[in-house]
Amino acid sequence: MRVLIVESNQDLGGIWKQHLERQDAEVRLMDGEESAVRYLTESAVDVIVLNLDLARGGALTVADFAAYRHPDAKVIFVTASSFFSDGSIFAHSANACACLSAQTAPEDLATLVSYHGQAGTAAAE
Repeated sequence: MRVLIVESNQDLGGIWKQHLERQDAEVRLMDGEESAVRYLTESAVDVIVLNLDLARGGALTVADFAAYRHPDAKVIFVTASSFFSDGSIFAHSANACACLSAQTAPEDLATLVSYHGQAGTAAAE
């Protein structure tokens, strides 16, 4: 399973990355919109963990680009805000499969990524 994490806080992203690698995921960590779009231009992923609160913005741009370039990639949004707590993120992003609190335990995030990543991998076979 190939996973892209887009997180401005590299310490937090690193924790998520470690938990996913323990589940044998191939994980790349990017710190913002530009590096994520550049990576998605050249590489396919099964799941994207994307913080809606990126330091320089652009999270929805990354999700839109992923939907265009890799329509089967699932996006798990993470946010510290309650703005999308009503589920409206699913109306803004065609490939959204979850929206979690930034306080979600890393092992719970890894389980959700694994679930959606395995579903995408099985569909591709």
